[in-house]
Amino acid sequence: MSERRRRRRRRTLALLLGFLALALLVALLGPGLNGALRRLALPLEDARTIRLQAAADHLDPALIAAVIYAETKFDARTSATGARGLMQIEPETAAFIASSLGQRAFRAEELADPATNIAYGSWYLGFLLRHYAGAEVPALAAYNAGVGNVDRWLGEARAAGRPFGIARIPYPQTRAYVERVLAAQREYRETYALELGLRRHR
Repeated sequence: MSERRRRRRRRTLALLLGFLALALLVALLGPGLNGALRRLALPLEDARTIRLQAAADHLDPALIAAVIYAETKFDARTSATGARGLMQIEPETAAFIASSLGQRAFRAEELADPATNIAYGSWYLGFLLRHYAGAEVPALAAYNAGVGNVDRWLGEARAAGRPFGIARIPYPQTRAYVERVLAAQREYRETYALELGLRRHR
């Protein structure tokens, strides 16, 4: 065998061993690596506050986390329309929530506090779910587009004898919002089951 062929065989063998080593590494680290990457793409903060508020308002904690993700990705800010904090609550909506909770001395600046914002946003989400008899699609649509719009859409669907679902939402932005929240809800359930109190430590 010539020296050239021996070198070629050595290179081929080295490449094969390299691929095998890489495959073994992926097999060993794959689940953990996939989980770490998923957590980077799907942030979660204030998990304890979310758990407590979910229990207080009888909500799925993954749904609260998903709404925060869709609104701000856990990066609190004030929008161009004045919506504030993690769950992007409008001052007018916050005043309604404060009144419903019997809090007369509420100031809009308090929405910058994550715990207050999550408490108000979760209460409002629960209010919407009760208003729509537990149906998540209209409740989430109302969180984005307002109760008046969604009540009108539901009325139109009933008058036409049609069920109301995501495909019936006439605003593309609201339709995409609802889809994004529901997809994120599934992801939060799977990725952060322990942190959100959906599964106990063994």
